[in-house]
Amino acid sequence: MRVVIQRVRQGSVRVAGELIGQCGKGFVILVGVGHGDTRKEADYLAGKIANLRVFEDAQGKMNLSALDLEPKGEILVISQFTLYADTRKGRRPSFLESAAPDVAAPLVEYFAGLLRENGLKVETGRFGAEMLVDIQNDGPVTIIMDTADLL
Repeated sequence: MRVVIQRVRQGSVRVAGELIGQCGKGFVILVGVGHGDTRKEADYLAGKIANLRVFEDAQGKMNLSALDLEPKGEILVISQFTLYADTRKGRRPSFLESAAPDVAAPLVEYFAGLLRENGLKVETGRFGAEMLVDIQNDGPVTIIMDTADLL
């Protein structure tokens, strides 16, 4: 699994003009699922992200996690198969490394559920839909994780 984590002041997602998900201070997480990804990868990433210390403490140092914030951080999870784009050949990206929707959709939902189990408010986009995502990146702080490199 690949994730792009953006620390945000707020984020939202719309489908056909309708607001379907939003978050306040916390993260917008773009999630890509590749071939062979399982719950093991989702478990690892959810635990790592919930405890990722990238929010500032009273001294202005990045020492706090989303769980440490008062109130706790909020998260918007957006599925994004394009994180597995292969641009090595030609000018049109290939997405052959992305998992099929019947595998990816449940894994993205499982991942979001794990973050909820940690006590975080989590909303999601709509899998497979054309989404308009508004991200107010704070910092900016953007972190990329790929379980192929981490596990």
